[in-house]
Amino acid sequence: MSEPEMLKVSFIFPNGDKYEGECGRTPDGVLIRQGIGTQISSSGTTYIGEWSNDKMNGSGTLSHPSGAVYAGQFRENMYHGSGTYSFPDGTNYSGSFNNNRFEGEGEFTDSEGRVWTGTFHRKAAPGLKLKLNM
Repeated sequence: MSEPEMLKVSFIFPNGDKYEGECGRTPDGVLIRQGIGTQISSSGTTYIGEWSNDKMNGSGTLSHPSGAVYAGQFRENMYHGSGTYSFPDGTNYSGSFNNNRFEGEGEFTDSEGRVWTGTFHRKAAPGLKLKLNM
């Protein structure tokens, strides 16, 4: 069995989104995003990274017009695995994600530069500890 054909494309979707990068073909001959590529939505959201089965899968960076940025692992178009989410106000979270949510061990840096560590579960993080730099 031969390797699937990889193509380099530049494509504008009907909604105005733009994709430039690698594509493959399904067995039916339909082009899908596969490999490394950049997608810029009509609203200004930009994803640069790995694609598989026409979805963000693997490592990548998603930048929002608000200034929020996620850099890390994706699965099925969601933050999933290890990553860092930087908020527009300068705060950020680094750690584990599960289906777009903080989940597991991580660190949150607040607007004063204090680093809080612990276990995050959805919107809760009971028992966070302040990390002291001595």
